[in-house]
Amino acid sequence: MTWLETLRTAYDSLRTRRLRSALTMLGILIGIAAVMLTVGLGQGAQKQVTDQINKLGSNLLIVTPGSTTSSSGVRGGRGSATTLTIDDAAVLADPSVAPDIARVAPTSGGSQSLVAGTTTWTSNVVATNAEWLGVRARSVAQGRFFTAAEVTSENSVAVLGSTTAAQLLGSTNAVGQTITVGGQNVTVIGVLNTEGSTTGGDQDDLVVMPLTTYASRLSTSANPRSVSTIYIEAKDATSLSAAYQETTNALLSAHGVTLATQDFSVSSQQAIVETATSTSRILTVLLGSIAAISLLVGGIGVMNIMLVSVTERIRDRSAQGSRGDPADHLASVPRRGQLAWARRWSGRPRAGHARRRDPAPIGQLPGCHLAGRRRRWARRLARHRHHRRRLSRQPRRAPGPHRSPSQ
Repeated sequence: MTWLETLRTAYDSLRTRRLRSALTMLGILIGIAAVMLTVGLGQGAQKQVTDQINKLGSNLLIVTPGSTTSSSGVRGGRGSATTLTIDDAAVLADPSVAPDIARVAPTSGGSQSLVAGTTTWTSNVVATNAEWLGVRARSVAQGRFFTAAEVTSENSVAVLGSTTAAQLLGSTNAVGQTITVGGQNVTVIGVLNTEGSTTGGDQDDLVVMPLTTYASRLSTSANPRSVSTIYIEAKDATSLSAAYQETTNALLSAHGVTLATQDFSVSSQQAIVETATSTSRILTVLLGSIAAISLLVGGIGVMNIMLVSVTERIRDRSAQGSRGDPADHLASVPRRGQLAWARRWSGRPRAGHARRRDPAPIGQLPGCHLAGRRRRWARRLARHRHHRRRLSRQPRRAPGPHRSPSQ
């Protein structure tokens, strides 16, 4: 059998059993689609988590203060102490102390009331230096960011997030407008690009101003030079581990503490990404397992349909018997035939005789002992009756001379 005949046979089978073929293709499509969708969803979730973490900045280290202990012995949470100061940030920014650190941005602040004309809004104030924009991987959409000179001079300037600018000033150009932050007038010099929301909240609802201005005019802390967080950017991804060690050693030396009694904590963005990635990977494996089960169920359905097709084909072949289809013999039955349905000529007659053999009993027909199934013979009998009805509708020819067995 050639390939063309094989394809033709397969096409005939598909065309003959359209519903069965459609169900088979549906099972295959469902299994494959389940695997593709679930794996795609897992990878998409993993990428989304990674992108949200990368919005914090690239090659980032985050230093937070330790916890405090009250007079009654109750310990506060991490970050409740005021052990980090602007001086710590200056030490970390020194290339001779930490050569693998590119930029340092100390931050402080809190929630403050904003007023612009008759409009009020409450937003988070971030007090920092001029390096914050690059360390946090942010950009300015309108205006500009404040400079190091403005930080040193304690200028009353601020840069608004896009959400804060829209809520406070509406469609008005925010650059050059004067707003009140915690009762202090400041001039808006820029608006940040839209960053979106992350697990930490809306990254566009904030006011960024110089750290020195906030410390001298808005801070309520007992130590105005204290900061809540220090963001550190390493030179590159390969320098992140070295920057981590340099940060830890520099702060231990500056605070005069040891690893056992350190009053700060350093967290790496890489560790956060690895934790989130491992979680997403587990989710992907779980979804992939569910998809594999769906594919297995679809495969079992396809195998069952194929088994039914093969079984029916075998039954049709076996129903024809070892001597072929009886319909092939019915073509040689004489039209005058009042013979039984399986009567056939038995070869040449004996010398001087031209008689026909009487039909054998049904139980002695060739192949009958091999079949042994009444339904098979019932189908053959139905075919014979159909053939006889077709012959009975044709005109009869004149009978020829009758020859007796003795002639």
